[in-house]
Amino acid sequence: MQFTCWVDRFLDAIAAERGAADNTLLAYRRDLDAYASGVKSQGSDLASVSAAQIESIRAAWRAQGLAATTCARRSSAVRQLHRFLFEDGLRGDDPTASLVNPKPARALPGTLSPQAVEALLSAAARHAESSASGLRLHCLIEMLYASGLRASELVSLPVRAARGRREMIAVRGKGQRERMVPLSPRAAEALRAWLALRDQMPDKDSPFLFPSRSKSGHLTRERLFQLIKGLAAEAGLDPRVISPHSLRHAFATHLLENGADLRVIQTLLGHASIGTTEIYTHLNQNHLKQLVFTRHPLSRRTTSGEAS
Repeated sequence: MQFTCWVDRFLDAIAAERGAADNTLLAYRRDLDAYASGVKSQGSDLASVSAAQIESIRAAWRAQGLAATTCARRSSAVRQLHRFLFEDGLRGDDPTASLVNPKPARALPGTLSPQAVEALLSAAARHAESSASGLRLHCLIEMLYASGLRASELVSLPVRAARGRREMIAVRGKGQRERMVPLSPRAAEALRAWLALRDQMPDKDSPFLFPSRSKSGHLTRERLFQLIKGLAAEAGLDPRVISPHSLRHAFATHLLENGADLRVIQTLLGHASIGTTEIYTHLNQNHLKQLVFTRHPLSRRTTSGEAS
C-alpha cells in the first residue's frame, strides 16, 4: 500500500511539474512496478530499502538478460523516485545517491532510404483509391513523413488543427509544448481528401482528425503501427524496420542530408534539447564529410595545391 501511494505521488508530481505525457507516466509505472517486485523480494519497502539492496535488485535485472537500455531506464526511474521521496520529506535519505547509474552506448535510430519511403508512399496512394480506410492510411503516411510527427501526436491530432488550406499545423507534443510543423503539398492534398470524406462519416462530429471507437476516441498508436507494418509488407519492405518512428527518423535524416540546420530540425521534431537531435549527425558521416569538403572555404584549393 505504501509503495503504491508513494509512487502515485511521484507520478502526480512529474505530471504536474514536467507535463509528462500519459505514455511517459505508464512507462514510469511499469519500471517502478518491476522495482516494487525487487524490493519485495528483498523483504523490504520504500521506507527502508538500502543502497546494497537496490544494487542487488539491479544485478538481478542484468542476470535476467534484460537489455542494457532497459536496466538503465529502470535505474533512472528508481533514482528519480528516491530523490523525490527525499526532497518531499517522505524519507530521510536517498539510498541511490551513492549508486552509479549505468549509461549504455546510445543506439543510433534506424532510418529509411528515400527509395524505401517512396515505395511506402506509393503503396499508400494505391490504397487511397479503393476505400475510406485506404484514404485515411494514405493521409497518415504522408503526414508522418512530411512533418516528422510522433505517432501519439498524429493519432490524437484535433480536427480543428487541420481545417483550412494549411501549410503548417499546430501540434502539442511532449511536455505540452506546442510547435508548428509543415505540410508538404502532397501531405496537404492527402489531408484535404481525407477531411472531405471524414466529414461525411457517422463520427464526423468527433474532435479528432482520425476518430475511432477506441477508449480514447481516436485511432490508437498500436493500430497505426499495425497498419504501417502491413503496408510495408505490401510494398516489399521489411516490416520489422518500418514504423511511425522510422518515418520520423527518415524525415530528420533526409532534411540533414539536404543541408537543413540542426536547430531547425530540433524545432520541427519538438526536441527540448539539441543534444537529442545531435544523434542524427552520426547517421551519415560520409555526407557530413562531403559537406565540409565542399562548403568550407579552406577546402577549396587552387591548381597549385594551395588554399585559395
